[in-house]
Amino acid sequence: MRGLRYHVGMTDATDVRATILVRGRVQGVGYRAFVRRHALDLGLAGHAENLPDGRVEVLLEGDRGEIEHALVALSQGPAHAAVDALEVAWSEAAGLRGFHVL
Repeated sequence: MRGLRYHVGMTDATDVRATILVRGRVQGVGYRAFVRRHALDLGLAGHAENLPDGRVEVLLEGDRGEIEHALVALSQGPAHAAVDALEVAWSEAAGLRGFHVL
């Protein structure tokens, strides 16, 4: 992975939202299912969606520490992925439930 860029937003809240844009070879390689598995394992809610420009958008809500653990996995991706960069924007959680692949 070449870059992990954080945008300053909420810093001390326990339950937060992270909007993550993932760049690289992340479509057609099982990346969204990979994200879903890790999100559910960590008790996080949200979704993962392919974008028309080849990126994947991931929205995660839950404990900030668990989201930070997920970011480590997302920066690697599944075996056939090649993650170039993650862009993360933090904000307040909105109370999402479950995790969906769109």
